[in-house]
Amino acid sequence: MRSHRRRRRARIRPYTFTGGRTRSRHPLMVQTLVSRADERVEPPRNLMPESERIYRLCAQVRSVAEISAELKLPLGVTQVLISDLADQGLVYIHPTITGHSPSENQVLERALRGLERLFQ
Repeated sequence: MRSHRRRRRARIRPYTFTGGRTRSRHPLMVQTLVSRADERVEPPRNLMPESERIYRLCAQVRSVAEISAELKLPLGVTQVLISDLADQGLVYIHPTITGHSPSENQVLERALRGLERLFQ
């Protein structure tokens, strides 16, 4: 019984970070790239730890899939948290790529590796 409760809490808890929201206000796909809007800006002190970790990860351009895998959070939660950071002007959401050029294919491969890490 105890392990059932722990699994249930672990499954539900991440969605408390988003107030139960499962959709982001910005169109974010797994291959969408995100970076800090301004490298010189320190994150506000009132950010949730998960949002602060996303902000710090975005010191380098990363895909949504990579961020989700690194934080071990569900993709939907990660998308909502990134969207919130974008609304605050803390991260920049790069235009989404289509995979039609060699450089875009490299980014898609990075996103795929991030997804693979998420499911390991």
